[in-house]
Amino acid sequence: MARYIAAIDQGTTSSRCIVFDAHGAIAAVAQKEHRQIFPRPGWVEHDAQEIWANVNGVVAAAMAKLGIGPADLAAVGITNQRETTVLWEKATGRPIANAIVWQDTRTDKLVTEIGGAAGQDRLRQKTGLPLATYFSGPKIRWLLDNTEGARAAAERGEILFGTMETWLIWKLTGRHVTDVTNASRTLLMNLATLDWDDDLLAAVGVPRAVLPEIRSSSEVYGTATGVLEGVAVASALGDQQAALFGQTCFSPGEGKCTYGTGAFFLMNTGTEVVHSRNGLLTTVGYRIGDAPAVYALEGSIAVAGSLVQWVRDNLGLIASASDIEPLARSVEDNGGCYVVPAFAGLFAPYWRSDARGVIAGLTGYITKAHIARAVLEAVAWQVAEVAGAMAADAGQPLTALKADGGMTANTLLMQFQADVLDVPVVRPKVAETTCLGAAYAAGLAVGFWPDLDTLRRQWARDAEWTPAMAPAVRERELKNWKKAVQRTLDWVD
Repeated sequence: MARYIAAIDQGTTSSRCIVFDAHGAIAAVAQKEHRQIFPRPGWVEHDAQEIWANVNGVVAAAMAKLGIGPADLAAVGITNQRETTVLWEKATGRPIANAIVWQDTRTDKLVTEIGGAAGQDRLRQKTGLPLATYFSGPKIRWLLDNTEGARAAAERGEILFGTMETWLIWKLTGRHVTDVTNASRTLLMNLATLDWDDDLLAAVGVPRAVLPEIRSSSEVYGTATGVLEGVAVASALGDQQAALFGQTCFSPGEGKCTYGTGAFFLMNTGTEVVHSRNGLLTTVGYRIGDAPAVYALEGSIAVAGSLVQWVRDNLGLIASASDIEPLARSVEDNGGCYVVPAFAGLFAPYWRSDARGVIAGLTGYITKAHIARAVLEAVAWQVAEVAGAMAADAGQPLTALKADGGMTANTLLMQFQADVLDVPVVRPKVAETTCLGAAYAAGLAVGFWPDLDTLRRQWARDAEWTPAMAPAVRERELKNWKKAVQRTLDWVD
């Protein structure tokens, strides 16, 4: 009897395989980085063949650590860096070019052209997304228009498109499928119908023939060959949606924030599409089998952990990232100092590309410890502003925040986050929530776990922080933070 579930996490910098046992505990991990290719300023590429080879390697390595084979796996799930775009020849399986990574900005003029007089909101009603270089659709068009013979071949059905989960599923099973969460990040899927939309395809300039079939996030897509011979490939979720699922945010109003280089906040809004009026993205959270899709609001924060790295590497105020907490704890408060890290503009909920970072409120009293504290507070205030926008859009307040990612080890930050949100902040025992979400969805598809209630009971907290800040202090500090944000605006003409 199969005792384990495997999850493949194909990320921006590396690929991992984590094997989980029936209790959702990690049994084995293997990981390998891949190259970041920068052909020109603003261009970021990956070699899809290298990634495929690395995935095979980490799957084999994770099984070897446990001394198991494919027969011991009930299923495998996949989670992936979202929006990264690869096109390949249907007949040979060879990519026609390097994959264009989600961070790549080469489509900036194309995105402006697609928006036309309507601007970045031209496709938002159907897609829930603003027109931006971030998303996959314009990357597909760029590859078709800039690779010799590609568009004609695509229209003949000879070229296939996929984000990384589609590429991996095709390599494993020969099936050309995606799931609703990844499809919802292309600017080509209608949120209401959960299908490719002819008007969107015409607007972006993508032929339907290249597109995969859209399936749910939790179902058997096919049976693997090769290193996973005979294993059911049974889930696919974009990485942030996978973390939402792994955090068992299965009820409307439940949300998670992943604190990494940036911060990604998703909140379950239930089975109805909620269109944002406050600068957030509307996306599909997950879909289990034939059940209705569950939607989410998403707020992206550009600078979180990278702000601590900046303090370390650019300012030299600390020697290692872990030094920031004791330095910040050496003072009682920020001394009236506020840091707004708008290094390349402000993301949600402002979306102001003209903003640039500031340190406000400097006096002779301020020390590097006050700046360190203000840096941690800046991360929490950005998350709090996204939470406020979500509450306004969804018509319901956040009830608790489930937190994951490297910065959750910083207990001062987590306490301040609870204080400014005025809700509990909870960190799970299994920190690898992205892989866990993919494993949970795959396990549900094959009956390894029977239902969502079982997964809820399995989820366990590692730590919890409850609000302890007086309301008057919270209101004063929020007012000052917002004043500091205003100082960042209109910097770039």
